[in-house]
Amino acid sequence: MCGIFGVYGHRDAAALTQLGLYSLQHRGQESAGIVSVDEGGRAHLSRAMGLVSEGFGEEAMAGLPGALAIGHTRYSTAGASAIENAQPVLARMRGGHIALAHNGNLTNAVALRESLEDGGAIFASTMDSEVIVHRIARAQGATPEARLASALAGVEGAYSLLVVLNDTMLVARDPRGWRPLVMGRLGGGWVFASESCALDIVGATIDGEVQPGEIVAIDGDGMRRLQGVAPAPVTRCVFEHVYFARPDSVVFGGAVSRSRRALGRQLARECPAPGADLVFAVPDSSNAAALGYAEEAGLPYELALIRNHYVGRTFIQPTQAGRDAKVKVKYNPVRELLEGRRVVMVDDSIVRGTTTRGLVSLVRAAGAREVHMRVSSAPIISPCYYGIDTPRREELVAARMSHGELTAHLGVDSLGYLSIEGMLAQVPSGPDGYCHACFSGRYPTVTPTDSAPQRAAGAPGGGA
Repeated sequence: MCGIFGVYGHRDAAALTQLGLYSLQHRGQESAGIVSVDEGGRAHLSRAMGLVSEGFGEEAMAGLPGALAIGHTRYSTAGASAIENAQPVLARMRGGHIALAHNGNLTNAVALRESLEDGGAIFASTMDSEVIVHRIARAQGATPEARLASALAGVEGAYSLLVVLNDTMLVARDPRGWRPLVMGRLGGGWVFASESCALDIVGATIDGEVQPGEIVAIDGDGMRRLQGVAPAPVTRCVFEHVYFARPDSVVFGGAVSRSRRALGRQLARECPAPGADLVFAVPDSSNAAALGYAEEAGLPYELALIRNHYVGRTFIQPTQAGRDAKVKVKYNPVRELLEGRRVVMVDDSIVRGTTTRGLVSLVRAAGAREVHMRVSSAPIISPCYYGIDTPRREELVAARMSHGELTAHLGVDSLGYLSIEGMLAQVPSGPDGYCHACFSGRYPTVTPTDSAPQRAAGAPGGGA
């Protein structure tokens, strides 16, 4: 999962892109980058490891002139976490340049890469995203959008793309619509982003979504929209509404905060906790779900677990050691609220279980009499191959333990998950049109083998 942001037709394109990336920082914390194109048609690139705030000071921004820019915050699903895998990608070619920012994961990247290498292509990174760059460079077409459509023919998996081909901005979304991509207007210019919260920060007005399979082209002649890839059954990622998107965003046509609150209410109906004294969230992504649970259950909602906001999201850390270290400094319980109480602890999901187990220990140490764990999604039992770093099946705690074993492992008095049916009924336009493979094991496409981690260092794939 990554964040992408692009601006066309505004003199402060790079500065606006930097602001937009701040709003998308939750989608990737490993690296960030911006490509801009100046009035002379020259492309400029700045990339850095770490957060947006760490890599884009005055000097870096001064080197990004022009009214066209695209940016990226990276959370890798495969490929090493290294500067050569930071995006946007910028490649020089005969007659100009190609820049690309990608959110998603290509399921046939290995086969595409091998075919390109057999034809003499040389890769500079281990990202699946670079496959698309090579295909664009080789594609034929009378227009930039025709070239991109040709390049995307035969590409499988999830992709929301921002592409700069010389002085043309191209925007594309895979035909299943896995990852969100919203568009907006800012004065006489256009803005594109992974989530609507990034449009809010720059003052852009939402103008709808880039549709599944659609390609949008913008240049000096204006905007053109076409169906670039043949339609397919829509399979939007339900995990965007469960966890990944910011609660102040509108994703897949619905408010994320509203969905999460509804998930919490449904969880209270399916998994009540008789005799509980209060409800609290594992902040921040579970706040709305816990509030909905408390409302439905008629229990007080308390801020019993405090998050250190100077620590990033533990789920998207690239290593287990990084996740463990951040958990230790990220949360602190409020003893006054917990001591002697029977509490309902609401989280949005449990992946590996290490974070949850540590949090339960903290709550117990603060004096909680009983801890009842409630999860506002179904058990995660299968890996994701479409852009979220859920690990191999044997690392997923709900896949290798029975319900009773997991309850004991986490150290809770009871454990309740939301059903898949209950989860899908609470998201926009549900229950159809969503991918829930990580919860059900039913994949909408042919998937890669589960014999190796998606993010193994040096392995092709996982640019986004």
